[in-house]
Amino acid sequence: MNKKTLLSFLFLLVFHQENKAQESKSQDKNNAKKMEWFTDAKLGIFIHWGIYSVNGISESWAFFNNYISHDNYMKQLDGFNAANYKPEEWVKLIKESGAKYSVITTKHHDGISLWDTKAPNATTTIKHSAAKKDLISPFVKALKASGLKTGLYFSLPDWSYPDYDGFTREHKRYKLGEEPKRWNKYLNYYHKQLDELSSNFKPDLIWFDGDWEHSGEEWQAQKVLKGLRSYNPNIIINSRLNGHGDYETPEQGIPVVKPAGDYWELCYTMNDSWGYQPYDYKYKSPNMIIRTLVDCISMGGNLLLDIGPKADGSIPEQQVKILKGLARWTQKHGEAIYGTRAGLPAGHFNGKTSLSKDRKTLYIYADWAPYDGILRLNGILSKVKSARVVGNNNSVDVDKNGANLTLKINANSIDSDVTVLALQFNEPLKLEEKTSTTVKLSDQKKDPAIPQIVAITNAIQDGNNPFLNTKLAVDGLGFEAEKKNLNPEVYNWITKNAEGLFQTGKGLPEGHYQGNSALSADKKTVYLFVEGKPSGPIALKGIKNKIARIRIVGEGTMMEPEIYNKLYWSAIPGIIYIPVPEERLDKNLTVIAVLLDGPLDLYREKVGAIESNL
Repeated sequence: MNKKTLLSFLFLLVFHQENKAQESKSQDKNNAKKMEWFTDAKLGIFIHWGIYSVNGISESWAFFNNYISHDNYMKQLDGFNAANYKPEEWVKLIKESGAKYSVITTKHHDGISLWDTKAPNATTTIKHSAAKKDLISPFVKALKASGLKTGLYFSLPDWSYPDYDGFTREHKRYKLGEEPKRWNKYLNYYHKQLDELSSNFKPDLIWFDGDWEHSGEEWQAQKVLKGLRSYNPNIIINSRLNGHGDYETPEQGIPVVKPAGDYWELCYTMNDSWGYQPYDYKYKSPNMIIRTLVDCISMGGNLLLDIGPKADGSIPEQQVKILKGLARWTQKHGEAIYGTRAGLPAGHFNGKTSLSKDRKTLYIYADWAPYDGILRLNGILSKVKSARVVGNNNSVDVDKNGANLTLKINANSIDSDVTVLALQFNEPLKLEEKTSTTVKLSDQKKDPAIPQIVAITNAIQDGNNPFLNTKLAVDGLGFEAEKKNLNPEVYNWITKNAEGLFQTGKGLPEGHYQGNSALSADKKTVYLFVEGKPSGPIALKGIKNKIARIRIVGEGTMMEPEIYNKLYWSAIPGIIYIPVPEERLDKNLTVIAVLLDGPLDLYREKVGAIESNL
């Protein structure tokens, strides 16, 4: 190859790479535009409705797992009457809750279609159930009239369809390799149904499920995408098409850390069931749901909260109550919900945050009432233009000391669930890189107790325990010589809570607990530092261990945790909620000891779809 040829080759190579880079940027820009409404929405309502609500049993899985025969499962069609189905009232409640979109099951794995499908051999509510009507059309019509976005759930598997290979966990109808014509019949069937959903209802979003049963090639995923986009080039598709979708869908487990993708949505039940199950009483409180929404917002994701209507179409009273409780908070704090983006990285605030799109407004979420009325941030380089309480616009006093901020809020500004502050800047927020916190115990004798105590817990969280080289013992003794150097309140707090300070190391990593914490030397006890008065039970995520005992340090009160969303077939730990009696809270800062069944074992893996339901 001569020099001229080589130069020509290099020029073409560089041109090709630049062209590819430009195409990639253009695709990213177009995708961001398509996904904008979804990213802005933050809250959607999932609806699992089908014949399984008649007996109040697991949707589809009940017969797949042989808990009930397929014949007896399908007999529920006779009781599925939808007599009190009022789609306009559903939509009114959904919109009131603060949701910006809704996703309804058009067909679950049981294969029962809730619309008037013309696909051959389909089982439908209009032809085969007591309802004798299309249940999707009026709901979609009401959604569109309300201005909410339309999402349609569609199961890729159809365990009742005669030409689908899977039937129950123990029985398959055939093997794909042996009967390809039969599989093609099923492909034509479900592709026709997707064409109907696209042409009839013009959805903004398709929510697939069940992709784990076959590969993308076997599902003909590329053909599916092409078909859906032919009806709506801007259709949004979840990730359950063997990775061909637009966003991730963690299920039931609130992510411990922000998912890697730009777009994600937590699908989440109010109790432990997707469909209506009258004997599942394990409902979360509105407070828990609101805080879960805040958790999703702070990590740049959405919450898709599920309801399960009864067979007659009415929504259970407890589910309505939760939606109403959610509505109270969303209607008050809309500006800190919709259109926000992920908040500050760990270490800047002991709570949740989010940012406006231009990064000129920082939203601070506090699910506790600080006893001294002060919230503390660090590493904030930008000058604060204004500070106020979202929902009532009460002003907030700001004191800036270098990159550290203290925000003073009045007691009458505290929200019963989550208080939100808005800090505005003249520029996109600039942050100082997080530095490790250290404290000297004798430096601040005359300063107020609470900021000193918080600083101590910050240092311990960072692995800089200031008591390691002192004579402090686990029972609080041996520290008397330090008394003269300390604020008396700080000294009393230290000796009372010495168990959580004596030879304890760095606490839980980011995401498991929103405040500071410490870990005992044997790693079998986690100490939680609880600031102020919590608005609800303390939440812990991603703890694999079993809990042996929980108590308040220094005064002995035992507390019984409640564990939610721990599904016995799933490796994902449930969420541990610890109810703390208000009258037992320390006036400065409460320390809670969580004794584990062994050395601390954490779950930080990606939370995805639950593919088994034994």
